[in-house]
Amino acid sequence: DIMVHHPYHSFNSSVERFVEEAAADPKVLAIKQTLYRTSPDSALMHSLMKAVEAGKQVAVLVELKARFDEQQNIEWAMKLEKAGIHVSYGLPGLKIHSKITVVVREEGEELRRYAHVGTGNYHPGTANLYEDLGLFTCDPAITADVSALFNFLTGYAPDQTYQKLLVAPHHLRRQMMAYIDAEIKEAQAGRGARIIMKMNSLEDPHFIQRMYYASTQGVSIDLIVRGICRLRPGVKNMSENIRVHSIIGRFLEHSRIFYFRNGGKHSYLIGSADIMHRNLDARVEAITPIDNSRMKKYLRFVLSVCLQDNTQRWMLRENGSYKRVTRAKNEPEVATHKLLMSHTTSLRDPVPMHKPE
Repeated sequence: DIMVHHPYHSFNSSVERFVEEAAADPKVLAIKQTLYRTSPDSALMHSLMKAVEAGKQVAVLVELKARFDEQQNIEWAMKLEKAGIHVSYGLPGLKIHSKITVVVREEGEELRRYAHVGTGNYHPGTANLYEDLGLFTCDPAITADVSALFNFLTGYAPDQTYQKLLVAPHHLRRQMMAYIDAEIKEAQAGRGARIIMKMNSLEDPHFIQRMYYASTQGVSIDLIVRGICRLRPGVKNMSENIRVHSIIGRFLEHSRIFYFRNGGKHSYLIGSADIMHRNLDARVEAITPIDNSRMKKYLRFVLSVCLQDNTQRWMLRENGSYKRVTRAKNEPEVATHKLLMSHTTSLRDPVPMHKPE
């Protein structure tokens, strides 16, 4: 498994290269990708067109109603179809918001699948400005799930089950609620219970009510929410154990990371969904667990940096206003974007500043 963290890691030499090399590899038989947003002259789209010219099976799921990009996506769909690519437009009433790619490669007597599951769009422009995560994996369970999700999207197999992926709209809400309920049970039993969620927006009333209840039961909750947040932290007898942070700076915080202490197993997940009604019930989303220990260590490091930022972090107060976190005298500077850029160029393994659990 390989994890990339944009814009700290190059989109061009990771995601674009993955598709480019798959298109040129004679052993690759098929490439499938979802398209929510991309650039007007996307190298990814050109690689897919080269792949179909080379005789590979190529399928792209295009979301025509991606806000602000409708016209561009229609134009790309027409170009891809003209090139001979199988273009689908998803299912009625559901936006395709998942960020997934699967490559099928012939290796000896067997077929092997390689997948990318991301938090951000396949857009080289925003990849330089938006903070996002992506997982490259050949884990048989995850790659089978990604293939099953494509079968669902094309309508060939509407009733899919998944081994590892958390998929909206049919399963994600229930599975994420189960993670929260498990933390509530841990707290009620007097054991450590911890939740950290990083997302763009939080507005789903059912999740907010469940997190209020978790707070009253003793679960310690930190929410890193860049934009809209309908939850009120720090309210007596309701949300005293909940803190809401927002990181504002050079890059737009766009990744979704979910952490649950999970009885000491420390579960981490990343994916395309925010905790919003539209993501959970009206869009096709994919969230993947992260099982690799080094990747979990890195995600722990990223979350710990965000939670200790004393330069770019704002805290949501009980009355709905935000207050900027200021650095105390003689306190070392912790600026999320600056620190992560420095860490990336240092080529060192992350050393957590503290354990978020």
